Amino acid sequence: MLIGYLRPYQDDVNCKIQLEILMELGCDRFFTEEHSSAKKRVMLKKMINELQSGDTIVVAKLFSFADSTRHLAELLNQLRQKQAYLYSVGEGIDTNHSSGYSFHDSVNHLLNFQSDVISENTKKGLYEAKQKGIRAGRPRKPDENVKRAIHMYQSQKYSLAQIKEETGISKTTLYRYLES
Repeated sequence: MLIGYLRPYQDDVNCKIQLEILMELGCDRFFTEEHSSAKKRVMLKKMINELQSGDTIVVAKLFSFADSTRHLAELLNQLRQKQAYLYSVGEGIDTNHSSGYSFHDSVNHLLNFQSDVISENTKKGLYEAKQKGIRAGRPRKPDENVKRAIHMYQSQKYSLAQIKEETGISKTTLYRYLES
């Protein structure tokens, strides 16, 4: 069965363009979201739950189906488990007729690549910051406030709440400095 999935987007708020494309392909059934939001994709969930082996989801454009590369990978995994397929007209992607490298594998490799790039950039940024003498992590509190907080604590005239309010030093930070 060919199942059309439509979701409003800026250039097709009423899904008319998408509907025309999907009707030309002879979709047997349609699932249309009421909004473009990535959250609460009720019809997408319903469609995935109702999929049968051999069904093909047809979309006009890939971004109407998935919100990110990770989301696309998750959806493709669900389709694979149900032995169903995806056909995206705009991109010419048809997971039912893959020659050689499958689209599903390509998306997973892209996802891993994207994660590796982010990780490498983070490591590079931390290394460069360290070379410039910049410490990563939460900045330390100014020493004068810590000294004042310790003095207030040792005087036993102030509660921990009062010390925190006066100096901005939390109970945990104060105890850490008292231990050292």
